[in-house]
Amino acid sequence: MNDLQKQTIAFLERIRKTAPLIHNITNFVVMNSSANILLAAGASPVMAHCKQEVEEMVSLADALVLNIGTLQEDWIESMICAAKAATVKGIPIILDPVGAGATRFRTGAVNRIMDECRVSVLRGNASEIFSLGTSDIRTRGVDSSLAMTDDFVSAAREMAREKGCIIAISGEEDCITDGSRVFRVKNGQPIMTRVTGIGCGLSAITGAFCAVAGENLLEATAAAFGFYGLCGDMAIGESEKPGSFQVAFIDSLYAAEAADIEAGLRVRELVA
Repeated sequence: MNDLQKQTIAFLERIRKTAPLIHNITNFVVMNSSANILLAAGASPVMAHCKQEVEEMVSLADALVLNIGTLQEDWIESMICAAKAATVKGIPIILDPVGAGATRFRTGAVNRIMDECRVSVLRGNASEIFSLGTSDIRTRGVDSSLAMTDDFVSAAREMAREKGCIIAISGEEDCITDGSRVFRVKNGQPIMTRVTGIGCGLSAITGAFCAVAGENLLEATAAAFGFYGLCGDMAIGESEKPGSFQVAFIDSLYAAEAADIEAGLRVRELVA
């Protein structure tokens, strides 16, 4: 068993033992699925986006997850208010820039949150993530598409240094970096992109893993990606159709054990 497999098992055991409270300011489409995903893994979800209560809610939470999927102007203010409170408390902040690059409003909202708040993990797909970088990073990132080329990894590392946070990119082969170290994740199934909410659920699960990780946020993010993809690998054995796959996936999040992680986790750190 390698070190990251051991860490993943340890993180999951802590989640199931302590049930960390994950405060989600997320979109209307995935509130239910994200809550069920967190519950299945052993965490405790709360969905609260009203500005009048987010600071108080953050004071109770172990991590904050921000998702701009169904964005509104007042939600941006709530997200910034919550993130500032989370920074004071010292809990991890995971930002999912859903649709960044599609409209100026979305891209501007993410950049404002990044400028005004201390984001721990920026998690999205390649087009979303690289739309937020400098022109050079955008060019190299998009040109590399989802392939894990040297240019892709270099662009991700550079962006992590530029933004001062962990960059976590989902794709056929995931990439997680803090600007120095890089993890690659090969777990997961293509059908996961055919079920609404599974991508956003990864941001929620990343929040749960980071909530119990202390200072080891890079390893926790890589572990979350690996565990989540592994549960997809387990679920595909039960169903290859989207509706029943979703049920099998939730069941796998609940049932996955240390032996499954040892046998199936496909995460490795790149050698510098």
